Amino acid sequence: MNLQNHDVMPYLPRSTYPLLKSQLYKGKTILLYGARRTGKTELIRRLMAEEGGVYFNVEHKQVRDQFSTTNTTKLQDLVGNHKLIAFDEVQSIEGAGLVLKVLHDFFPNVQFIATGSSAFEMQNDIGESLLGRSRKYILYPISMGELTEPYGKIDANARIENMLRYGMYPEVLILSEEEKKTELNNIISNYLLKDVMLLGTMKRPDLLLEILQLLAFQIGHEVNLNELSNKTNTSIPTIQRYIYFLEQSFIIVRLGALSRNLRNEIGKSRKYYFQDLGIRNAIINNFNPITLRNDVGQLWENFCVMERIKKNEYDRRYVNTYFWRTYDQKEIDYLEEVDGTLYAFEFKWGDQRTKVPKLFLETYPGSEYKVISKENLQEFI
Repeated sequence: MNLQNHDVMPYLPRSTYPLLKSQLYKGKTILLYGARRTGKTELIRRLMAEEGGVYFNVEHKQVRDQFSTTNTTKLQDLVGNHKLIAFDEVQSIEGAGLVLKVLHDFFPNVQFIATGSSAFEMQNDIGESLLGRSRKYILYPISMGELTEPYGKIDANARIENMLRYGMYPEVLILSEEEKKTELNNIISNYLLKDVMLLGTMKRPDLLLEILQLLAFQIGHEVNLNELSNKTNTSIPTIQRYIYFLEQSFIIVRLGALSRNLRNEIGKSRKYYFQDLGIRNAIINNFNPITLRNDVGQLWENFCVMERIKKNEYDRRYVNTYFWRTYDQKEIDYLEEVDGTLYAFEFKWGDQRTKVPKLFLETYPGSEYKVISKENLQEFI
């Protein structure tokens, strides 16, 4: 089955869906995190329809005002006889953590689900209030695994170049090229950047966009905070604060360096990847075809890292992740540590001829190494 522009895409079964269903009525409030427009609302509405639950969008002022209370009598009137209740964008409720804690404790036979697009608020206010009372899940943009199941490996692989350019937001996938660009810019201006600015109570959207653009040009490379500070004429603590809230808003993800045994290993460096390449390319206004780009290697690395992150999240694989580099430029793109064993991966879009650095194998004996290309991507994700 081909997935062409302007096809009406049937609802893609999300990998998180069975995970959420498996956790119903087990005495835990379910928290679903993720960026705006990744499909949280659609997923929760479908779950409510299938399981006979009730859905509340607490971004609506009337709903938000009703639930902004810890008065159990008022909450009883709102909960009624429902056994399954979902709150969408729950961080909109003032004191959401305490409200959810009261609901969880006072109504032990009711299953509550809460979604949010701010990891900062979900983990701090809400996560701390629900400590020991919740299970956390993340919903990313569509994954290759989610596309492959209904459409097959061949059709899914045929869309890789398109996804390197326009990303994998659910609504973006089925649009024409011009509509994709418009929608991505709409998501950035009307959702993502606004959320970050509100979250961090930051006053300089121009600086936020400038930092994002600099990070966009450096995917796959180590990010030097001093360099960012000099280019933006901003202090390093301010740069760190903006980057932190970009991470907390599910726009970028951080990968730290592995450093244990060698004096010349880079130890405190970091790379940043965009959760969605469509957002990254819109930030720098570059949607050129892959054949005309000089950053395809960076795009491929970002794509592979994020697809692996999605897989690990949906498979509930708890791994430590790193990159590795020495001061004399020996490097490996991506590492996972599982039960004490290191698995090293190099991402190659074109020429796949590469050798694992001898120094790495000598330093970390027993490690495994593999090159990931388009040909064996499915094995990786």
